[in-house]
Amino acid sequence: MDARPPVRERLLASATRLFDENSIRSVSADKVIADAGTTKVTFYRHFPSKDELVVAYLDAQLGRLQHALAAERETGRDACAVLLRLAAANGDVACRPGFRGCTFINAAAEYPAEGNVVRAAVGRYRAWLHGVVADLLDELGVDRPGVVADQLVMLRDGAMVHGYMGDPGAVTGQLVTAGRAIITAHLRGPLPS
Repeated sequence: MDARPPVRERLLASATRLFDENSIRSVSADKVIADAGTTKVTFYRHFPSKDELVVAYLDAQLGRLQHALAAERETGRDACAVLLRLAAANGDVACRPGFRGCTFINAAAEYPAEGNVVRAAVGRYRAWLHGVVADLLDELGVDRPGVVADQLVMLRDGAMVHGYMGDPGAVTGQLVTAGRAIITAHLRGPLPS
């Protein structure tokens, strides 16, 4: 009896590790197949193309983020506390050893063509993130939460690039400071502590 995880899970786990360590484009389907210990026929039974594997990888990343946010919201923290936790989580990611930049930004750069299924998966993440931030800002009483969410998402994107290219240790503090300034400038009342 084979005690290993199902083949699709093994393929996705191998792809996740290899994509995270290298880049999506630099990892061939053959490399994922070999790493997962399966065959091409089995691979293509689960993923009709490498692009479909990349979509599954990105959707799994998004699913983990959605689950983490749902757990955070269940704690009963207010919108300000949740936004601070999001900033800290981004800082933690940018500070981890081997960080190569945001998974979704990297995927968008590697798959620039509009209409590509990978680009669509990146778009789902971006829409989700923007919606979450806008909803939290609305709870805080921010004027034009959609516009402010655009600004905070751009700030977050820059923080991810800075974490890769610059000083990752400064990401969390700078992200929180700049984010507070943006929010405070658009708040209808005082910002909670």
